Amino acid sequence: MTSIKTLLVTILLILVTHIAYSQNDSIPQHTKDTLNTPVSQSKMNTWQMIKYDGLSVYGGVKHAYTQPFKWKQKDWITFGGVVVGTAALLALDEPANEYFTNQAEGVPDFVTDASFRFGKPLFNYGLTTSVYAMGLITKNEKIRRTGVLLIASATAGGILQTVSKTLVGRARPTTGEGNLSFRFWSSEAGFHSFPSGHAILAFTTAYAIGKQFKNPYLKGGIFAIGLLSPVSRLWAGAHWLTDVVLGVAISVFVVDGIDNYLKKKERYVYGHKKNKIKWNLSLGAGQLGVVGRF
Repeated sequence: MTSIKTLLVTILLILVTHIAYSQNDSIPQHTKDTLNTPVSQSKMNTWQMIKYDGLSVYGGVKHAYTQPFKWKQKDWITFGGVVVGTAALLALDEPANEYFTNQAEGVPDFVTDASFRFGKPLFNYGLTTSVYAMGLITKNEKIRRTGVLLIASATAGGILQTVSKTLVGRARPTTGEGNLSFRFWSSEAGFHSFPSGHAILAFTTAYAIGKQFKNPYLKGGIFAIGLLSPVSRLWAGAHWLTDVVLGVAISVFVVDGIDNYLKKKERYVYGHKKNKIKWNLSLGAGQLGVVGRF
């Protein structure tokens, strides 16, 4: 299965590399070297960039956990809608579990294996840090920002799901105890169902990368890859439908929050440079290519 993992990494790294040439034909101009002090990133050495990006990750994770305290009415309405929607899906948990587990035999082994591995922390963090390392080595601020967004989002979502699993102690479908069985603060793996960690890590990565593109087909393809891991957990009978749905919702909430933080604080800001080629991915009927515009 090494070839599958290599293929996934290659595809996603190519997509992220495209970010450097597809947005606003711009170059780095200024930003902030700490959370408050202006500095020119073009003059940073590698160690200074690592330090700066580390502060960005820290600020993003902190923001993800503190932003609910700053929510406005519309934010609480959205949150209430997610809660109500998840509660409504409880009635579908057991029928959905039966349906998805019955489909498992028809799913190719390589799809199941790749989907499972994509949501594993070791593979996921290997991918996110590779994206960041590529931006650091090439000194490309856009790719570095994407790497920071990926690392901060995966960290915030990962911590949240780890704590929640133990705190809630929801029984997995495989225990046979039903979807409303809980053992709060349980250390047993069979009672770590809510939410789905695979769903959070996999869709967080796909959603963060997908946000970098405007093309709806490209976005849809990336999001579809991110949804394979959550669905694979349903095929395996390891999670209830509500575990997976809430996991995906958490991913969107965390990534959007950290992305907005990086924009609001102007952690990475780009200016314009004349006569620079702008590269765009061109998709059309029977066509796939890259177009450069001067």
